[in-house]
Amino acid sequence: MSAPAPVMTRTGTAGAARSRPAAFLAALRISRRDALRARGRSALIVTMVGLPVLVIVFALIFTATADITEREGLRARIGTADLRIVTLGRPDTDARASTPTSSSEIMSLLGPGARIIPANDGSVDFRGERGYDHVSAHELDLRDPLTKGMYRLLRGRLPAAPGEIVVTPGAEERGARFGTTPAVTFKLTPMRVVGVVEHPHQTKSAEIIGLPGTLLFDRADGRGTGWLADTPKPVTMADVRRLSRASLGVRAPVEARDAYGYHDTEDAVAIALIVVMGVLEVTLLAGPAFAVGARRRRRELALVAAQGGAPGQVRMVLLADGVVLGGGAALLGLALGVGLGALSAALEAGRLIGAVGPLDIPWVPVLAVAALGAASGVAAAVLPAVRAARQDVAAVLAGRRGPARDRAGRPIIGAVLVVAGAVAAVRAIGSDRVWVLAAEVLALLGLVALTPSMVRLAAAAAKALPLPLRLAARDAARNRGRTASAVAAVMTAAAAFTMAAVAFDSNLAERREAFHPAVPAGTVQIDGAGLDDARWAGVRTLVERALPGAPLIEAVAPRDTRGSAVELSVGQLGAPDGMYPGNPFGVSLPVGDGRLLEFVQGRRDPVAAAAFAAGRAVVFDPDLVRDGRLWLTALHRMSDWSGTSEELSIPAVVARAADPLHAVAVLPASALPALGLKPEARVLYAVPSSVRLTEEQEARLERELAITIGPVGVTFVRDIDSYGFVKPLLFLAAAVLALGGTLAATGLAAVDLRPDLSTMAAVGAKPGTRRLVVAGQAGFVAGLGALAGALAGIPAGIAVAGSSRPYGYRAWAPDSSSFLDRLPAIELPWLFLAALVVGLPLLAALVAGAFTRARVTLTRRVT
Repeated sequence: MSAPAPVMTRTGTAGAARSRPAAFLAALRISRRDALRARGRSALIVTMVGLPVLVIVFALIFTATADITEREGLRARIGTADLRIVTLGRPDTDARASTPTSSSEIMSLLGPGARIIPANDGSVDFRGERGYDHVSAHELDLRDPLTKGMYRLLRGRLPAAPGEIVVTPGAEERGARFGTTPAVTFKLTPMRVVGVVEHPHQTKSAEIIGLPGTLLFDRADGRGTGWLADTPKPVTMADVRRLSRASLGVRAPVEARDAYGYHDTEDAVAIALIVVMGVLEVTLLAGPAFAVGARRRRRELALVAAQGGAPGQVRMVLLADGVVLGGGAALLGLALGVGLGALSAALEAGRLIGAVGPLDIPWVPVLAVAALGAASGVAAAVLPAVRAARQDVAAVLAGRRGPARDRAGRPIIGAVLVVAGAVAAVRAIGSDRVWVLAAEVLALLGLVALTPSMVRLAAAAAKALPLPLRLAARDAARNRGRTASAVAAVMTAAAAFTMAAVAFDSNLAERREAFHPAVPAGTVQIDGAGLDDARWAGVRTLVERALPGAPLIEAVAPRDTRGSAVELSVGQLGAPDGMYPGNPFGVSLPVGDGRLLEFVQGRRDPVAAAAFAAGRAVVFDPDLVRDGRLWLTALHRMSDWSGTSEELSIPAVVARAADPLHAVAVLPASALPALGLKPEARVLYAVPSSVRLTEEQEARLERELAITIGPVGVTFVRDIDSYGFVKPLLFLAAAVLALGGTLAATGLAAVDLRPDLSTMAAVGAKPGTRRLVVAGQAGFVAGLGALAGALAGIPAGIAVAGSSRPYGYRAWAPDSSSFLDRLPAIELPWLFLAALVVGLPLLAALVAGAFTRARVTLTRRVT
């Protein structure tokens, strides 16, 4: 039996006002004692409330620390100098005479007593151990005291002669290793790497630093030339403005400012909505755990009421639980989050993302998160407190369970909110995602209000199940207050993550529809239009060396009679924008011989090869052919940004490609003269089955061609990245939240089911049967919540996908108010949904059944 509770007597109005603080203090003492006595339940609540606070606080601190503000990054820019001056170039002829670009001109602006050293910025190409690459470059004498703090030496020494350089670890990874002699700049001058330095904040940057006048030779307009200056008196804003008027960029402590806060209204609304969903989820998750405490303490609370305690004072006792546990959890999460954030800054954990800065704690959002966590804990205790104040005191003290209250929630309000959210989501398709999120929050609130009714209907449908599962469903319906809270928590988590998964897959599907290249994915296409024979031969030699063993297929580039490049693309008949679906910028078709046809088609086709040899185009989409002809758009390039177009047609046959998503049509080179065009053999394709390049290898090949040959077009045809890790992470997060709420509700159910389990044991039920009852409770909660959440999240995910920027020809179609025109490509993540709706309830049932105590102590019921 619990210890007698402190007496809380009713008084008059004035006496009640005076005793209210004392009563609240007494309630806090009761809550503290109960929290220490029920350590397991207290730990569960503290984890549910404190863990989100800890994670969010740590994320805020880590992000703020890794975000280098202008003031924090100033030392890395100017060292110990008073200011850094950078020329901005000469924008026009009239400014040339007034823009200072020499040391003497800068000294005249700074006045007597100043000292300056060169500090130039730019970029260089180099050929190192791994071929050609391109990195940032700086001309700076790091031995000068003014540069202290700009870089830190990791290995070796600093440059002391014109032929010496230091590199950052990022440049080392690209082939300019310590102790080697890479060929740097367009002159390919050998320079010795004598040391490795690191930027104090950008740890993954790839940079080369040499003495002034050794790396950067292109200073025709003065852009990038700079100096570090040491002045005899402090720099003022007047000095900064005077130098700025001379077309100079200035970095100085006096003008460094840090900006904080959100200025975008839609961002603020989105953050507020996410916070609302987070508070709702924490409240629903912790609610069953507080209900467990209220159920365990019902005799103690009945004693308070029997000794004259008012219902408000009974409620106060359980609300004090929310203050003690919710507030304590928030403070603990705050302390651990700040501690882990400080530890991450001390250990320079920002190296993981390449940004290391001083510890920065954004106290306003951090304290706001802690306050919301504490408020969530108090809110989670409200419903259990209200129910406890309504319990039958006589029945509880007699050891009887009071009559179950048939509370069906607020079905009418819930239905209205669900309909309003659905209508708002439909109207939000095609607009900003923040409005879709607002509609989803509205619908979720409605579903929470409907949850008790859903529990009753689901329990009624369980009459055909075996006895243990039927008992579990009956008990869930009998105690809808506890069950509904857990089901709503699972439903909220399932809806949020289902929405994210559906939106992700639908966006991916639309991107795939929009991605329709004319050659197989993985192909390396090299275009050397305008190169002479000698340089084109050099291209072939370089590509053969870079891609050993990869067969090269030669194709042609169309040219008009003036020698201008011509791009031939197709248009789908009847398309709203006159272009092939999924390619708003057109599809540049490959032109070549029979070997190219076989490569694009992906198989041998004698019929298509014969037609191709006769000068007919082979088309892999029948919608593109009309009356036996393929209609083309010929874009005559005048420059990179302008050109003229005309409509052409060519005889065509339809064939089947091995991969229809990576083949449109192939044109024979022999058909170009009939179109008024001439072929130029300056295109190479590397077969994708023979070579798969990483992005780093692709970039290196492109740079090496540009450096050694000149302007060469290199195109790498890639598949759409499916980001396969996203949905497992979403499921894992949903499982953690759902299992937390389910197991908390199952713990409360085990308390309520003790008399029934005792009766079952008395009549000979096996321990496995009793375990099955508890497992059924967990499966009921998780199954109903996951199913309802998935059904709510699917339309919300479609609405989120529809609010994204459309891909393909939809992006260029005329505006339409039609609902169907605004719908995105819809693809449901069936495996994710199956794991959520079927796998998660089974997992919850297994966990609950495995950790349930099968032994039951027989008790005598008092009637």
